[in-house]
Amino acid sequence: MLSLRHLTFALLISVLGVMPASTQANEATWQALQEGGLVILMRHSLAPGVGDPPGFERGRCDTQRNLSANGRAQAEAAGRALRQREIPIAAVFSSQWCRALDTAELMDVGEVAAAPWLDSFFRERSEQAERTESARERILSWQGPGNLLLIAHQVNISALVGGGVGSGEMIVVRPDGDDMQRVGRLSIRAD
Repeated sequence: MLSLRHLTFALLISVLGVMPASTQANEATWQALQEGGLVILMRHSLAPGVGDPPGFERGRCDTQRNLSANGRAQAEAAGRALRQREIPIAAVFSSQWCRALDTAELMDVGEVAAAPWLDSFFRERSEQAERTESARERILSWQGPGNLLLIAHQVNISALVGGGVGSGEMIVVRPDGDDMQRVGRLSIRAD
């Protein structure tokens, strides 16, 4: 049963067209992206499981955890949203893992360059500091025009921004001197 407060909120939304705060935040993020000069840190789309199976080889997709059908649809929907909103993407870099490269390719927002500095360090913890610093340097040096799209993994993005990120989710940051200013977070769902 809905409380009076919930019913009042629903009525305000339907009658006045008031948007919930998260929707307003998303709109502000989309508007900032239209201006360019930002970096989009995106976790690859849905690839069920954790880590990679035994026998994992970087260059062989059949040995890796890969995108599910929902993950492929999610990547396509994210690219479609960026194109429909006319978000300028100047460069796209991806981890060399197949699930990240497939996400980037399915988004179809620009030529994709494989970047070892975005590779997961889930099993290679000794690589965390070097990969994180390399990614951080590239982010901080980005000036545009347009936006930089980086497709990586949960561990990479968490190390960069200090928080978790869901499959296919995007954290948008603004390079700001020696630091990154968080602009917003976007989640695109496949229809």
